[in-house]
Amino acid sequence: MTPLRRPRGTRIGPRALDTAMGRVPTIIAMAAAERMTADEYLVMGEERHGMELIAGEVHVEQASLTHQRAVSAILRALWKWIDAGEGRGEAILAIDVKLDDRNVFGPDLLWYSAGHVPAEDRPRPHPVPDVAIEVRSPSTWRYDLGHKKALYEAHGLPELWLVDIESDTVLVFRRSRTDVQTFDTALELSRGERLTSPLLPGFALALDQLFGG
Repeated sequence: MTPLRRPRGTRIGPRALDTAMGRVPTIIAMAAAERMTADEYLVMGEERHGMELIAGEVHVEQASLTHQRAVSAILRALWKWIDAGEGRGEAILAIDVKLDDRNVFGPDLLWYSAGHVPAEDRPRPHPVPDVAIEVRSPSTWRYDLGHKKALYEAHGLPELWLVDIESDTVLVFRRSRTDVQTFDTALELSRGERLTSPLLPGFALALDQLFGG
């Protein structure tokens, strides 16, 4: 699956849906009363890559080539690791994950552990993954670092990777134990280091390989 290209930074309310589905490169102002609920968002149709509901606003973005290359590099590394052993779960491109009544996120990549992988016939939304991966885009990075990170943490996400393609760094937030209520471990990785996870034994991605150059 390849994320669809959308106008960067477009924000829409329920009455502006048809306009935003393609072709308006500006931000559409939206009053608080027009903010969309998760249920309204989920009945709009099939999942749309590059679109998510953040605090009641639909954000539609066009990913850059650098963004897409980073997503592809991580996905290839995860698939290679998954194929090398049994019971290593599944890595999936963006699907709808409902956090609460005003937030349905579509992380760039998701990893589900074995036994936690959503069934193919499961209706939207999908469960919180074991690892969510967000790659920096101009229109959503502040949400990735703030609002989205806080909700991921509150709703039990075990591990979050925030990939900053501007500074060639990866921010990792995880829980040291399954019973910990917050992200109590935070790492900042840079070139010369490797991205690993206790949830993915044996997985390692060199950041020099991830960021190229």
